[in-house]
Amino acid sequence: MTVTDRARRLAETAALAAADKLARDVVAIDVSERLPLTDCFVIASAPNERQVQAVVDSVEEKLRELDAKPVRREGTQEARWVLLDFADIVVHVLHTEEREYYGLERLWKDCPSVPLPAEVYGPAQASEARDGSSAGE
Repeated sequence: MTVTDRARRLAETAALAAADKLARDVVAIDVSERLPLTDCFVIASAPNERQVQAVVDSVEEKLRELDAKPVRREGTQEARWVLLDFADIVVHVLHTEEREYYGLERLWKDCPSVPLPAEVYGPAQASEARDGSSAGE
């Protein structure tokens, strides 16, 4: 099984929305082979709680335009690790410290990445993404 077209579109939109609010190291991981509950994880980080919340708000707003609403939200109170479950995709927006500590990419390193639009990456990361390496590595 692989990421559905809808999940891919939602992941791309979520990643672009996160990047628009200056989220760092935005990646998408195809977890469809490992998890029956979702197709894709989108992971992004921000250096402080206020920016984490701004990224979350942007992602929710842009996905709402695609008729996607989160079925579950966790962590919004503390804004250190916010999980938005849209069924097809799960978006993790983490404070930079939490992202380093928990290392979600390491936990899912055997899953393929989902290509994201070049606009998601900063100038240095855009060339890495075109060369096939992951922005989160």
